[in-house]
Amino acid sequence: MAEAHLARTQQPEGATGVIVFADGRTIWGRGFGSEGQVVGELCFHTAMTGYQEVMTDPSFARQVIVFTFPHIGNVGANEEDVEAGEAHALGCLVREAVTVPSNFRSQQAFPEWMASTGRIGISGVDTRALTRLVRREGPPTIAIAHNHQGRFDLDALQQMAAEWPGLEGMDLAKEVSRDHQEAWSGGGWELGAGYRMGGDEASRPHVVAIDYGAKRNIFRNLVEAGARVTVLPAAASFEEIMAHDPDGFFLSNGPGDPAATGEYAVPVIRQMLDSGKPLFGICLGHQMLALAVGGRTTKMFQGHRGANHPVKRLEDGAVEITSMNHGFAVERQGLPNNIRETHVSLFDDSNCGIELTDRPAFSVQYHPEASPGPQDSFYLFEKFVGMMR
Repeated sequence: MAEAHLARTQQPEGATGVIVFADGRTIWGRGFGSEGQVVGELCFHTAMTGYQEVMTDPSFARQVIVFTFPHIGNVGANEEDVEAGEAHALGCLVREAVTVPSNFRSQQAFPEWMASTGRIGISGVDTRALTRLVRREGPPTIAIAHNHQGRFDLDALQQMAAEWPGLEGMDLAKEVSRDHQEAWSGGGWELGAGYRMGGDEASRPHVVAIDYGAKRNIFRNLVEAGARVTVLPAAASFEEIMAHDPDGFFLSNGPGDPAATGEYAVPVIRQMLDSGKPLFGICLGHQMLALAVGGRTTKMFQGHRGANHPVKRLEDGAVEITSMNHGFAVERQGLPNNIRETHVSLFDDSNCGIELTDRPAFSVQYHPEASPGPQDSFYLFEKFVGMMR
């Protein structure tokens, strides 16, 4: 990687976007989407498709995404391919300029969608160099800015990056969680028909899902597997949860430091476990389940983000290709005796799943809802619904 790419260089002609590191390194590009400036953690994502799902994943709160696939945005945007009511990633950095949409489902050009969601994009960036930087140095703090006249205060942007405290110790679940309960309805998606309706039949086992920053497709998969779903905010008390007479509990994905969110979530999760009802957690929910039974979590050096991560299922040796988005992980060392490890990453051997041996509870670090990503792990939803039955 040429270090010249990452020095403070003179602004080239036509540059309307800029990336500034806390140490002053600067990268220029062409801005698109919303104008303005933001600061957050830089991470890379390896998925070749599903950029709308990625940008609207609440787990990306306070982060800027480098897409390793060079052609992002060319299929446009639509109302169906979103995972939350708004975009949560601060912005994205892409290699090639976004061209005219070329997909029959497109309802809006990607730059227009980015502007409508208040998110900044910068194209013309050496995304390979940035990805290698994150792999070598870990996720840095950056400030990004877009101004159509090319006017930037680089010193102020550097100061923004230098003063940002980082994700460790941040509880972001309350920021992205819904603030009211919701009776979820609707299942999987079909080409030409959209999302299937249903899932509110009283005969279905009833799961209360805690929204720490949940993706919508998780709830759709629970419905597809046969459950009835009620979604509650991240800070819901155990009494509020039990008032819905659930047959089981679900702990969603979400952003931020699990130890920070766990300060109020872990006591509630322990009460869930003591109830004896089935419990299933994903991503942040996986990490907080581990904390609830005495485990520990740690910030990863670069994190796992993409739709092509191989995970080994220890029970039978099968390999699942999974979607991942996490920067914290459960430490294998120190797990209590009543925890059985169920899945491991084939990239770095990090923990990707646990199961309690004395209570009906399990969780995985990856995203079995597959949006975007493969559908190898849908069986986990069926397993959970079967436990509730």
